[in-house]
Amino acid sequence: MEKKEFDLHDVVEMKKPHPCGTNRWRIIRMGMDIRMKCEGCGHSVMLPRREFTRKMKKILEKHEE
Repeated sequence: MEKKEFDLHDVVEMKKPHPCGTNRWRIIRMGMDIRMKCEGCGHSVMLPRREFTRKMKKILEKHEE
């Protein structure tokens, strides 16, 4: 299985879309838990890192530094 490299402020796609219909999430905090915010409605969700890596499909946009 490939290792997914994600960083703060990246936009990711999850395996299941948010109930608002959007499947674009911006990572806003990283640590043992990862907090991400829905790009469609602004709702934020926190997931444990292990669960996040399992549910993440792909990175849509890398954050430019």
